[in-house]
Amino acid sequence: MAKLVKSKERLSAVEVASFAERKEPVSKLYHDGGGLYLFVDKRSHAASWVFRYTLDGKARTMGLGSFPNVGLAKARKRAEDARRVKSDNVDPVAARKKEKAAKRLAQATAMTFKECAEAYIASHSDGWRSAKHANQWPSSLASWVYPLIGQMPVADIDNAAILRVLQQDVKDENGKTERLWTARPETAARLRGRLEAVLGWATASGRRAGDNPARWGILKHQLPAKSKVAAVVHHPALPIDELPTFMAALRAQRGTAARALELTILTAARSGEVLKAHWAEFDLEEGVWTIAGPRMKSGREHRVALSTAAVALLKTLPRSADSDFVFPGAKRGRPLSSVALFWALRAMGRDDITTHGFRSTFRDWVGERTNFPSELAERALAHAVKHQTEAAYARGDLLDKRQQLMEAWAKACAEPADENVRDFPSARGAA
Repeated sequence: MAKLVKSKERLSAVEVASFAERKEPVSKLYHDGGGLYLFVDKRSHAASWVFRYTLDGKARTMGLGSFPNVGLAKARKRAEDARRVKSDNVDPVAARKKEKAAKRLAQATAMTFKECAEAYIASHSDGWRSAKHANQWPSSLASWVYPLIGQMPVADIDNAAILRVLQQDVKDENGKTERLWTARPETAARLRGRLEAVLGWATASGRRAGDNPARWGILKHQLPAKSKVAAVVHHPALPIDELPTFMAALRAQRGTAARALELTILTAARSGEVLKAHWAEFDLEEGVWTIAGPRMKSGREHRVALSTAAVALLKTLPRSADSDFVFPGAKRGRPLSSVALFWALRAMGRDDITTHGFRSTFRDWVGERTNFPSELAERALAHAVKHQTEAAYARGDLLDKRQQLMEAWAKACAEPADENVRDFPSARGAA
């Protein structure tokens, strides 16, 4: 049993060091006050701190750490904390065990950012609109995020960690070092959104707490807006007046790629929608092409009004017994590649324009050469209605009126530019 040594005054740091070095024949407890003691073991001659207290009529002892790892000041602070817990009629030893158990549980269930990102991708990938979109997530995170913060506990991801990702050094084509946010703003903006989504999932799953440091509402005070660091790049488009001449030259071209480009122009569709089109999507009798939601950029089903010219073109195309693709590629079971459309333009000596640019040509034609409402053009282009109130009422797809629009567009693609499209009868009917 340890011998109790009391003094009239509290222990000093010098006394504590002196007592700890003594090799006493008996174990001793040196009292510092308030239940705090320095215990020196006679066998090991090791010194440690203990807090002695009484709870429910029973004497108890709580270890506070060994000396000199725990100095006098720290020992007094731990004793004060223990007295505060005891004042609420709670056993300090039991409270400490509970706290340690909670920490062990938190460590056992803690997830790294990479683990959270993989869980987020697994739970959301089925709802993404395309395989390309699903592949971009893990690819971009593996390239830009995981090497920097992938192994960090998601609970520890803070503003500094997010900035470390978005402002990491990258090399431009000349070998010059720049920041990711300014050198590749489109990539960085997408990464920021993905970081925000993963951290949002972690918060909702109880893996972290507090604000989301990847929110633009926070980062806008530290990073320039995307629009400030990169000018909007528009796809080079064919001037409206060159359209009939270009279409005549295109129709003179042979090959699947030329026909795919022709249908893309006649329908004002995106090239990916045309290239991955299946025959089952077309109702040539009704003049309607229905594209399922997963194949659309908006994620919603879209009906394309087919002009007489578009239907005639489709009826001339051969059907493959091995594939349901309207424009099958060289590889079995695969559609024609978008690169084929690039080469089709290049074969015509038109590497100054892009396939996507024909959608701009169509939009300019509607606005500058016709009386068709802009709403019809937006519907034909499958653009989402941005204003929420307008979207709530615009539930129909105006297919009949768009049919008239696409007939006028097909005529503009075939006739000289001096044709006054504003006098086209259906334009007044659609207004």
